[in-house]
Amino acid sequence: MALKGKISIVTATYNAKHVLPGLIASLREQTDLNFEWVVADGASTDGTLELLMSIKDLDIKIISQEDFGIYDALNRGVKACSGDYYLVIGADDIFYPDAIEVYRAAIEPNVSFVTAGVDVGDVSVFAGRSPSWKGGHAAYFSCHAVGVLIKKKLHDRYGFYSRRYPILADQLFLLSAAAGNEQIKRLPVVVGRFNEAGVSSIDRAGTITELYRVQLQLGSNKFVQTLLCCFRLLKNIITSK
Repeated sequence: MALKGKISIVTATYNAKHVLPGLIASLREQTDLNFEWVVADGASTDGTLELLMSIKDLDIKIISQEDFGIYDALNRGVKACSGDYYLVIGADDIFYPDAIEVYRAAIEPNVSFVTAGVDVGDVSVFAGRSPSWKGGHAAYFSCHAVGVLIKKKLHDRYGFYSRRYPILADQLFLLSAAAGNEQIKRLPVVVGRFNEAGVSSIDRAGTITELYRVQLQLGSNKFVQTLLCCFRLLKNIITSK
């Protein structure tokens, strides 16, 4: 049974012992500690599991097995959640101290998503910074990790994170839900920091082509998306030299 009013936090890990202390500290510093932390580990061998199992002061649930990447891990974590809503956060990301308190206060019966600002590098990003045909989920959300509280039951309607998109499965899920007119509540506050060292930031060409596929799957104009994809790939080649 889902725990009413309780928020779940989901983290996918694999050999993340060196970055986890920052996230753990940020969870311990929350002004609202009424949350569970579900860690979906990919059979780490670097001491990640030992570090996680040593935590006694947080409500933590650890699931460890080999997986097919971050979204396979996140799916396992989401399915194991006991909260009505969940947040995704990477092992190298952090929440600011009042993040859980802010998210909980924003929950309303008909709200499917709550999105808040996220610090990325030297910039604070918020929802609505680009139209959906151009920026994908940026039209509706700040950042999937750290910046979006998600109603768990939405996965019954829109499916879980697709293994067809190893980099941008979150985009497909979030955009599908937005297209379904799910209610999104935006908050004008920054709740945490997202680390740009993930695959979506490093593999720019892969990210560009996956966003193209997502846009086409959701019915966006093929001619416009093809031009945009080619432009982005060319720009990536030039800037990578």
